[in-house]
Amino acid sequence: MNRLSSYPNPKLQGWRLPKDVQSPSIYYCFWRRLLQMWLTTICKVRVFNRHYEPVGGGVVYICNHQSFLDPILMAYALQRPVNFMARESLFRWPPFRRLIESVHTFPVRRGTADVAALKESMRRLKANGQLAMFAEGTRTSDGRLGPFLPGAAVLCQRAAQWTVPVLIDGAFEAWPRTQMLPRPGNIVVQYAPPISQAEAKKLEPKAFVEKVRSTLIEIQADVRKRVGRPALKYV
Repeated sequence: MNRLSSYPNPKLQGWRLPKDVQSPSIYYCFWRRLLQMWLTTICKVRVFNRHYEPVGGGVVYICNHQSFLDPILMAYALQRPVNFMARESLFRWPPFRRLIESVHTFPVRRGTADVAALKESMRRLKANGQLAMFAEGTRTSDGRLGPFLPGAAVLCQRAAQWTVPVLIDGAFEAWPRTQMLPRPGNIVVQYAPPISQAEAKKLEPKAFVEKVRSTLIEIQADVRKRVGRPALKYV
């Protein structure tokens, strides 16, 4: 592969983050490290352009959705903690609910306009938190990026200071939705330059998410070429 940047934002390096930046809890760091170790025993994971992680402010990461590994991969190398939305059914068993809530996950009712989840997302972003969104709404069936839900633009345009597109490739080959368990694979995570809230507001919601999707499709084509995977065709 051609060499790309693979270092954190210099302002976020070190044991302590800047005073006004939310730091990950010890519990969050423990689970992140444990999952990193588990994942790297199965797959080769490379992360590029992580210096695009904003130093402060609310951030939405819009990411494609290839597998169950994606939440781990999305936050794999970020310095600041990341919040996640997960389907409501995952919160029904109390021990598992306490576990995922401890790593900044909150419930969302899929297939509905969940006002409570939207308000919670805005609350966390306005508190200068980071939020991961899988804008396709479901995992891919063939590795390609599906249509993005325009509702993802609401948080980017109203509550987040920054939007960062994130491309994951190789996770589909490692753990497709038709397979029970992951297998060895070669996974790349690549971040794109942040988009400011002012820039996001210049576009209609549908046009904004299409712009992000187009950016990720371009990155995916480049990544697959670099690692020697066949190109994916989009209509």
